[in-house]
Amino acid sequence: MGRVTKLDHLLNEVRACRICETELPLGPNPVLRAKRSAKILIVGQAPGVKVHESGIPWNDPSGRRLREWMKVDEQTFYDPAKVAIIPMGFCYPGKGSSGDLPPREECAPMWHKKLLTHLPNIKITLLIGQYAQNYYLSDSKSVSVTETVMNWKQYMPDYFPLPHPSPRNTLWLKKNAWFEQKTIPQLRKHLRVALKE
Repeated sequence: MGRVTKLDHLLNEVRACRICETELPLGPNPVLRAKRSAKILIVGQAPGVKVHESGIPWNDPSGRRLREWMKVDEQTFYDPAKVAIIPMGFCYPGKGSSGDLPPREECAPMWHKKLLTHLPNIKITLLIGQYAQNYYLSDSKSVSVTETVMNWKQYMPDYFPLPHPSPRNTLWLKKNAWFEQKTIPQLRKHLRVALKE
């Protein structure tokens, strides 16, 4: 058993967060993981019901597709010493008219900066979907997720924007064949380099 770090204490503090408890239909269950040595950071949206119930991030069809895009196995993906997972919202936000509600707005401003100060070895951050891209790229992002993803080179070496790997985006993937043909090979190349550094 290793020593308890400042990051461990902070992660425990986040997992005990109850700031928007009254707004969460299934109650709070913050889902995230990280270790100081992590080289890759994944910033997604918020847990779905399945992830809320299991407490395992990306433990759903979206996660399977994301791992395929990244070309990493589950062992690597779920090793917090290599891959940190810090979503925009840590808890399941509830159901909306067309899928899950957006991530709660309280999480990222309250916790992300504190967490990132304990992750000095991150080589590349995957910004998955509009909420992560809006927050981290702010004024420099393109008008749409499609354009932002298409223009990924302008956000490197720090950020690699991606669409959400949800099954709901299957039509987008069919319409934008360039993404899997050209962008995914570049993503894999950069991730391989990051993991080796």
